[in-house]
Amino acid sequence: MNVKRDPVVTPTRTTKAEQSEATRAALVAAGRELFPARGYTAVATEEIVRRAQVTRGALYHHFADKRDLFRAVHEQLEAELVDSIAKQLAETVSDDPVEGLRTGARTYLDACEDRSFARITLIDAPSVLGWERWREIGLKYGFGLIEEVLKAGMEQGVVEPQPVRPLTHLLLGAMDEAAMLVARSDDAELREQVAAAIDRYLDTLAPR
Repeated sequence: MNVKRDPVVTPTRTTKAEQSEATRAALVAAGRELFPARGYTAVATEEIVRRAQVTRGALYHHFADKRDLFRAVHEQLEAELVDSIAKQLAETVSDDPVEGLRTGARTYLDACEDRSFARITLIDAPSVLGWERWREIGLKYGFGLIEEVLKAGMEQGVVEPQPVRPLTHLLLGAMDEAAMLVARSDDAELREQVAAAIDRYLDTLAPR
């Protein structure tokens, strides 16, 4: 006798982990929309949870406070930018590491002309997070990338051999200062002047 079996039903309900990740992503997305529009201080937590369509409890489950959410937004933007630059460098660094640095620098300056990116990462972040924390995040995402490119340049003989970590700090500091100039100015010519100054600085990396 044949026994009729019920069809196997694949569960459609998301797991708690997936729901939690979706909630966190919604909060970060809300922050990315609201913080650049009016600045960190003008955005209330009520507005954030309303935009994310979650409860206030969900906000404080994932983040200690509004400042912690802002940190997450800032880190996400930094990570995305560095990932984009890393992909560009992967196409050029094997042929000419210094040219790869020029490409990365231009991409960074282009990002600084995006008012949302500039407002969060370069205008509000240093004051909201504090200079040391802001700098720590910058080192976390950008330092290793620049250091590896400089090492490649030294190995290929296009960068003067020298201790690489101090040089990486100097180059990253120069890029941050250049970014600050571009982000805080509406002068279209300044962007090109800063890019030209970086090009001249990178020229000094060549062996003597």
